[in-house]
Amino acid sequence: MSDELPEYYFRVRENGALVFLVDTENRQRRIEMDQIAVVNIRNGQIKPQGERELTDRDIAVIEEWMAERREILALRDIDDIRRAIDHLNLTTHWAQSKADDDQLDAVTDALLLAMHDLRAVLVRKKAERLIKARQG
Repeated sequence: MSDELPEYYFRVRENGALVFLVDTENRQRRIEMDQIAVVNIRNGQIKPQGERELTDRDIAVIEEWMAERREILALRDIDDIRRAIDHLNLTTHWAQSKADDDQLDAVTDALLLAMHDLRAVLVRKKAERLIKARQG
């Protein structure tokens, strides 16, 4: 663990984070966190907390965090999809070699509908990319 705490702390939430200034330079030598802003990753909005005015440094640090967070989330999305492919393969093996009739009855319709929906979207998106590549 590092001896020095970061100046800013980001409490991640669904669409972004709450941003805190970390203060260890006080008389009690306690860690104090003062919320300074709320950020929304999806729309890029930065809202100062209460009557606070954010400094140029605050905004720069928040924008840097938002860019890094977007990269992390994009990498996670791809990783999640690759895991889904693995799960589909494992599900295929389970259905073929381990599942009994009752287990298959419990999941077959839901799996078929989900796979049909996924296939339709993938085929449509691939066709759109092919058409766009031929035109451009």
